Amino acid sequence: QVQLVESGGGLVQAGDSLRLSCAASGRAFRTYNMGWFRQAPGKEREFVAAVSWSGEMTDYTDTMKGRFTVSRDNGKNTVYLQMNNLKPEDTATYYCAADSYFGSQTANTYKYWGQGTQVTVSS
Repeated sequence: QVQLVESGGGLVQAGDSLRLSCAASGRAFRTYNMGWFRQAPGKEREFVAAVSWSGEMTDYTDTMKGRFTVSRDNGKNTVYLQMNNLKPEDTATYYCAADSYFGSQTANTYKYWGQGTQVTVSS
């Protein structure tokens, strides 16, 4: 079992950067592929990015490719989401999640979830 805790969210202005962190408990963390999702009020949860268990493979939704970078440090049991050039439409609660398989952009395939961290981008 893996427990996930996100941090790093906050209120920023358009064009700013943030780095979100997701700290995991449990030695099994390094065997899981990790994903980031986000959910804005009144909208469905959407895929943002994923990184394989080794960190060698990454995946992004097209609209975020080039602005967001996902990475992980298995020695620290942590996965990161670096977000640059933030836009007001990036405002959402951001969640990290763990999956046994790499490549899914569908929330319901992910087994473990954190509680989320709020990102608010003002114009």
